[in-house]
Amino acid sequence: MGTRERGSAAGFEQIEHGADVGIRVFAPTLPELFRQAALGMYSLMVDIETVRPTDHVDIELAGDELDLLLVDFLNELLYHTDAEGMLFCDCDVTLASAGLQARCHGERYDPRRHTIEEGIKAATYHMLAITEQAAVGYEATIIFDV
Repeated sequence: MGTRERGSAAGFEQIEHGADVGIRVFAPTLPELFRQAALGMYSLMVDIETVRPTDHVDIELAGDELDLLLVDFLNELLYHTDAEGMLFCDCDVTLASAGLQARCHGERYDPRRHTIEEGIKAATYHMLAITEQAAVGYEATIIFDV
């Protein structure tokens, strides 16, 4: 998990955007793109290597526009972080024509082991784009409100 080296199949990298923060995500498939987006978002927030997959949250979202579904998915994860203190370190994502199903693995925030590095309020629609890239598969840019 973590950022990817150029040439690897999937990953993410942080991008700067004024007062906000963002990520560029790469993956060979759309489900993996959604997974990498979640990992990238949580890697901005916490040292993801300290998060253990001891619990899970199931998410179901309706929608057929992938870019909107991606933002809704990330914001749903943030809801579970805000409301339940969950931090996530992995997700199994399935996409269908009617929406998304995901099982996201992680644990509740433990101040003895987790240091929150960046407080993310929301994934935004600003600069949002999912594109198909011949060499990589899919790429997305996501800006977060901090």
